[in-house]
Amino acid sequence: MPSKNWLLITYKVPPEPARKRVALWRRLKAMGAVYLQNGVCLLPKTEEHVRRLKMLENDIGEADGESVILETVALDRLQEEKVIARFKADRDEEYREFLGRCTDFVQEIVKETASAHFTYAELEENDVDLKKLQSWLEKIRKLDFYQGTLAKEAEQRLKTCEELLGQYAQRVFDAQDENR
Repeated sequence: MPSKNWLLITYKVPPEPARKRVALWRRLKAMGAVYLQNGVCLLPKTEEHVRRLKMLENDIGEADGESVILETVALDRLQEEKVIARFKADRDEEYREFLGRCTDFVQEIVKETASAHFTYAELEENDVDLKKLQSWLEKIRKLDFYQGTLAKEAEQRLKTCEELLGQYAQRVFDAQDENR
């Protein structure tokens, strides 16, 4: 198996204003970066990541900070597995949060069904919530470079939410048709 190449960015920025440091941290996390320690991040090497890190390097310089971007490989298979495990752990944390929100979604549909609350307003609210779940899972997938262990469960749970909303929608349509 060929070695995986990563991009390593090390940076230092002035402590004030803190908002710049926080914004930098958010941008790196939004790219899916794994922090090895404060100011040291790793990303899989892709053209997009190279481009975005170069832009971050410029922003760091404008904030009176310093940065270095390096391409690197693991020393051996064990080190490579440690890095991949860190990426998977970060994604699984996001998948766990997503799965919790799916559970909330299912409980909401079950509650509305049990109380026979079959209105278009409730259906629209739940449809908006489902779209948020779909969008969120897509964002997680985009950053799941090494197939986190909870990826399949998250996919299945979203499918369950979609099916449940479809069933609820049919009950709403049937109830509204009865009222006419």
